[in-house]
Amino acid sequence: MGSEFLDPEWMMRLTKQTNYAVRMLMYCAANGEKLSRIPEIAKAYGVSELFLFKILQPLTKAGLVETVRGRNGGVRLPKPASEISLFDVVKVTEDSFAMAECFEAGEIDCPLVDSCGLNAALRKALNAFFEVLEGYTIDDLVKARPQINFLLGLDTGPRPQPSAA
Repeated sequence: MGSEFLDPEWMMRLTKQTNYAVRMLMYCAANGEKLSRIPEIAKAYGVSELFLFKILQPLTKAGLVETVRGRNGGVRLPKPASEISLFDVVKVTEDSFAMAECFEAGEIDCPLVDSCGLNAALRKALNAFFEVLEGYTIDDLVKARPQINFLLGLDTGPRPQPSAA
């Protein structure tokens, strides 16, 4: 048991929304105190700005990102990246983790719902998955890639301010 679960056919898959939400947070973390702009993030990851704007709404509502409006506006993390877990992101961006009918709300047809071993096993597995996600932060992901600023096209110097002409 173990390595056979690494076969791509057996991989559990999170949505693209979750994938790019994590990437957006990583970009903001790598960009430090500077405001990050959606067009820059979209360019860095080769994804549409519209898609990122759709992801931005639930992240903002959950307090994982804050937005600054205006000509020099953008997005940034409202707290240190070390305080944002992967579980924080997943619970905001994924619709459901109903792995079987018995996980869903509403009427259930199975007569074993209250005494089924499958239900208990799946809940235990899902809780273990969430526990692992809770153990990783956005900061952990950024620090795992020492050259992340270079890879994302972020310069390390101060951003030039527009002239008041």
